Amino acid sequence: MSANATILGLAGLRLTVQEVAFYRDADPWGFILFARNVDNPDQVRALTASLRDLVGRDVPVLIDQEGGRVQRMRAPHWREYPPALDQMRRASDPLRAQWLRNRLIAAELHDVGIDVNCAPLADLVEPQTHPVLLNRLYGDDITTVVDAARTGAAALLAGGVLPVLKHIPGYGRASVDSHHDLPTVDASRADLDARDFAPFRALSDMAMGMTAHIRFTAIDAANPATTSAAMMRVIRDDIGFGGLIMTDDIGMAALSGTPADRAAASIAAGCDVVLHCNGDLVAMRTVVAAAGALSSTAQARAAAALALRQTPVPVDIAACVAELDALIA
Repeated sequence: MSANATILGLAGLRLTVQEVAFYRDADPWGFILFARNVDNPDQVRALTASLRDLVGRDVPVLIDQEGGRVQRMRAPHWREYPPALDQMRRASDPLRAQWLRNRLIAAELHDVGIDVNCAPLADLVEPQTHPVLLNRLYGDDITTVVDAARTGAAALLAGGVLPVLKHIPGYGRASVDSHHDLPTVDASRADLDARDFAPFRALSDMAMGMTAHIRFTAIDAANPATTSAAMMRVIRDDIGFGGLIMTDDIGMAALSGTPADRAAASIAAGCDVVLHCNGDLVAMRTVVAAAGALSSTAQARAAAALALRQTPVPVDIAACVAELDALIA
């Protein structure tokens, strides 16, 4: 029997009795950690081990560890990284600095049992890009963004961590925060193809990707990408992304309806896995029921992604730290 088509959050630093019973029965495809789940390295190691023991398999454990503001593991136990856009603009060799940054992040994640990082980002900086996203990006031209995303993904993989490309098919034109409102983009299909979709087309061979909760009126005037069958066809057929597609967090206010409604609509549109992050057990029960088991196609995509997990390539961490510091000094 296949796992449930969900990636679920947790309430705290360790599993509760209620969570143990629920997750064992629900059998989600993966778990995601947030700052509320992170205290120190030993605690995170124990938590990730307990999740794998609970479901009886090497379940993927995800986190958002981009650096800058979106960094769940922080000092004093882990390094602090500057916002990605600041680093790209400051570094004397931006791509080398990008590799070092992500290789160090991968080492920190792998050390505590986290094997999937929700990065890199291939959204483009635009004049109207919302501040919630702006300094997390890599630049405003397609070549720079593709090269930086490719480099970051390679560094994560070298460190034994799977990358997740986001936010498909492009979040850069959004001028509102999808955590609170539904962004609407009225650009023409030709403009979207030439600019917004272009980085994702160039990176379409990546094994995992995350949707953007954005409505593109040229493709679907009613629904955001996550719940739009029309947009999912564009992502699969025109952009050519063949990997596992997870939703962005369905708890965001950009989506309408109940959590179960959102989960069902995402799967119906063509997403492979539903991401539900807040750790609320009542909501998760409905999401698990609505998402159902991974489809056979999703199972194949998931297996292909997980097959890329590898033992980290040895690296001199101290030398990487020193080199990164010198590049961005």
